[in-house]
Amino acid sequence: MLFTIPLRRAMVVDSDLPYPEGVAAAEILRVGSEGDEGKTSPSGKTATGNEASGVREIAFGGIVSALFAFATAGLKILGESITAWIPAGAAVFRLTTGFSLALIGAGYLIGIVSGLAILLGFVLTWGIAVPVLTAITPNPDGLAMTAFADGLWQHKVRFIGAGVIGVAAIWTLITLAKPMVDGVKTSFTALGKARGARGKAGNGQALGRTEQDLSPYWVIGLTLLCVAVWVVTFGVFLADAPLSFGGIATLVICSVVFAVVFGFLVAAACGYMAGLVGSSASPISGIGIVAVVLVSLLILSVSQASGLLDTAGGSKLAIALALFTTAAVIAIATISNDNLQDLKTGWLVGATPWRQQVALLVGCVVGAAVIPPVLNLLYNAYGFTDALPRAGMDPSQALSAPQAILMTAIAKGIFTHRLDWSMLGIGAVLGLALIAIDAALAKRGGVARVPVIAVGIGIYLPPTIGSVLVIGAVLGWISQRVLKARAKAQGKDFGPYAEAAERRGVLLASGLIVGESLVGVAMAMVVGFTGSDAPLAIVGSGFAPTSEWLALLVFAGICVVIVRRVLSPTRSA
Repeated sequence: MLFTIPLRRAMVVDSDLPYPEGVAAAEILRVGSEGDEGKTSPSGKTATGNEASGVREIAFGGIVSALFAFATAGLKILGESITAWIPAGAAVFRLTTGFSLALIGAGYLIGIVSGLAILLGFVLTWGIAVPVLTAITPNPDGLAMTAFADGLWQHKVRFIGAGVIGVAAIWTLITLAKPMVDGVKTSFTALGKARGARGKAGNGQALGRTEQDLSPYWVIGLTLLCVAVWVVTFGVFLADAPLSFGGIATLVICSVVFAVVFGFLVAAACGYMAGLVGSSASPISGIGIVAVVLVSLLILSVSQASGLLDTAGGSKLAIALALFTTAAVIAIATISNDNLQDLKTGWLVGATPWRQQVALLVGCVVGAAVIPPVLNLLYNAYGFTDALPRAGMDPSQALSAPQAILMTAIAKGIFTHRLDWSMLGIGAVLGLALIAIDAALAKRGGVARVPVIAVGIGIYLPPTIGSVLVIGAVLGWISQRVLKARAKAQGKDFGPYAEAAERRGVLLASGLIVGESLVGVAMAMVVGFTGSDAPLAIVGSGFAPTSEWLALLVFAGICVVIVRRVLSPTRSA
């Protein structure tokens, strides 16, 4: 949370990132507030005064999305996705889409440029990489075509996406370096030159309420306190290691410094990805893969110098330390992923940043107190895949943790010198090539750009998620094209002509996100209470093929209704 404070100005105020969930929350707060007419937010948007209309649009989207999600995740009468596997000799292609109206809303908000970048990643994955690998890779276990192709994507092609994301994240940080530094300077200037007077800028003029972040002195002080807690935590973790005090201290310092430095970079990268495609679709596990690779290499080199790997159980302890450090980085990633969305919401509705940041810090402390006991309870009750706390437990009841298993496998591969680096390398080269293409397009002054990190996201995300984001972006693009055509036909200026429709689209998309999210929370509570994966299902597993085609028809119909509803205000214009 502390790392996101100096990022707020560069990534929220001075950035055009869409932040779909943040915008959705802001629209809901706007239409639910009273007396907003005529007021202007820091983003420059003025309230319309038509709150009743806004509530109707959000309610319509929310109800439709909630009913669809309940029929899908609850009653199981609608499928969650549909897939067509297309063999071509030994090669296997895949066409698929999920059925998530929340992702349709997120895709609508991220726009066509990011949507097409995700589509490019999808095509590179399922139109090139997976077919090539299925054609040249032996299948000694005789797996079914679908399982074999999906396994290659899980264990090989996703690493290409992680490589692209890693390179793109570094490039993004380079491009954001100046505005981030300027934002930090602004904060210190506003605090320092006014000699402690809150809310004064360096020239003595009052700093606007919506520009006041938490004091840099508080940020630095609390950060140092957190670092001290980390030092103690890592020290306790390594206390029983068969090493000298100097060896343990070296490992602790390396792990903490990595967590702090790389954690700040991760906060910026995840904040950017959340702003680009939304928190729900942000591939935090991709950042986790990059983190576990880098920290494993660091600990491997330090362990060889300290002699840790030469001790009994030293290799296992080194792997555990790498995963422990990665856990700290992923905690930073998840928090920054969501908190920058919150800060975007606050900026859109005119919140006071420092008050919001204090509230978010309180939320972090509460979460840190509540989440570990709950996870420990789940671990002791069910265990996790390949990690059962007691002998005789049923492995089929263990909770799945595929991303954690993948990161563990990467750490083991590095320390045993068995990791296949080829896919990460291909991803890094692809990322550099895309960055070069994007720079060339920017130099030519064209509007076409390549959001490289979105391409990596398209490669890394499950195709049932990425495809729906693309559909949502295309729906928004279709709406804009139709509006422009109507404005041209009627000789009207496009900007004012499309304003009502644009707002209606944002409100509808917001409702879609909220409706499915609420049902998801409710269903998680029901599943947790009953202990059944499908406690409300009214059909059996034999209905699955029918449910997929039924869901496709309903999903397509809802998409048509959404576009027609967005365009409906212009019919009488």
